[in-house]
Amino acid sequence: MTNSNVQRVLVTGAAGFLGSHLTDRLLDLGHEVIGVDSMITGSADNVGHLTGHPRFKLLTADLARGLPPEIKEQTFDRIWHLASPASPVGYVKQQVITLKVNAIATIELLELAEKSHARIFVASTSECYGDPLEHPQKETYWGNVNPVGMRSMYDESKRFMEAAAMVYHRERGVDTRIVRIFNTYGPRLAVDDGRVVVAFIKQALHGEPLTVQGDGTQTRSLCYVDDEIRGFLLLMESPDYHLPVNIGNPDEVSVMHIAEEIKALCGSKSAIQHAPLPPDDPRQRCPDISLAKSLLGWKPTISRRDGLLRTIEYYRQKLGISAAV
Repeated sequence: MTNSNVQRVLVTGAAGFLGSHLTDRLLDLGHEVIGVDSMITGSADNVGHLTGHPRFKLLTADLARGLPPEIKEQTFDRIWHLASPASPVGYVKQQVITLKVNAIATIELLELAEKSHARIFVASTSECYGDPLEHPQKETYWGNVNPVGMRSMYDESKRFMEAAAMVYHRERGVDTRIVRIFNTYGPRLAVDDGRVVVAFIKQALHGEPLTVQGDGTQTRSLCYVDDEIRGFLLLMESPDYHLPVNIGNPDEVSVMHIAEEIKALCGSKSAIQHAPLPPDDPRQRCPDISLAKSLLGWKPTISRRDGLLRTIEYYRQKLGISAAV
């Protein structure tokens, strides 16, 4: 990449799962990155390998309290807004922060994008579809969300995020991109994150029972993180398109199947046990990616088996487990 193509980039949630992988790719592309993270659900370990990198600076700040001066006073070419707790374990524990970072911080970042003449990417979610009555879910589906339920602080604030992005685009001409992220997995998910892949891997590697919530017939569609980030980059640099775009893997499987597959790939003898299904847990989750294919030329390329093997190896090393149990 030539210097004329180098971007000054802001990444919120830069020490999180997706944010840290995105930051790596942006630096690989030659960009200058300022990351910001509250470390509430992010981890310094996720960006520890970037210590001393000449084109990366990490600020520790809680965007729920407002943008820090170091950000407000700068201009950027691209703004990536990924900051937010992103699993029920995180956002149920940090309900007010989740609301604020997806609502108030989004507005402030849209204002910054307007001032900077920056393009801004906002990370929305398949949770906007709630417990969907349409399957698979197209971007045109308005969703089936409980506005006062135990996931509402996340679901509804992400729906607000999308509305805010469209308002600033329509009324003020801000150059926006909106992604709806489906179930994504891979290295750097927090061990206590609570999402099924990392929970099952941790249990299998420790020889503990794998805990399947409900009867396990509920479905998920798992996208490996490298594929997801590739989709992000294509969307950010896509032609003039501002409505939401699904980025996820349409290879839909049951949670029970995921548990059995991870158990086998770990070489574990763990039993599988069941626990109550959480409130408002979606029964089906599968993206229609026709728009991503036609608009971006994107589709996932990494098989679930290959992605799970890479993820399992990461957690073997992280947890210090060298052999199946």
